[in-house]
Amino acid sequence: MARILCVDDSASIRDLMTAILTNHQHTVTTACDGMEAMQVARDNEFDIALLDVNMPNMNGLSLLSKLRKLDHFKFTPIVMVTTETSDYRKTKAKNSGATGWLAKPFTEERLIAAITKLTS
Repeated sequence: MARILCVDDSASIRDLMTAILTNHQHTVTTACDGMEAMQVARDNEFDIALLDVNMPNMNGLSLLSKLRKLDHFKFTPIVMVTTETSDYRKTKAKNSGATGWLAKPFTEERLIAAITKLTS
């Protein structure tokens, strides 16, 4: 199963994603903001990353750009998971290297479908 990096400033969202994903036999590593995520990402490889857009210290779009500069993240699927719905933000994320966009609130089925699609 997939090794997944989940980054969100909301502990309840991190807990929800972890519960859903581990129930489906995935291995989950969490971070509470972009700064913590970069520390984890420098030393670990993941099959996919799920990033919140609006976070303190380093937002998801800045994190996305920094992750794409790491050799082992150049081709890793990265999905933005957010309440943001503006086309401008989606386009900016795509141009920065985002693989996909998952709107909050998400269902277990949509989360698992995204993971399955991008890691198969």
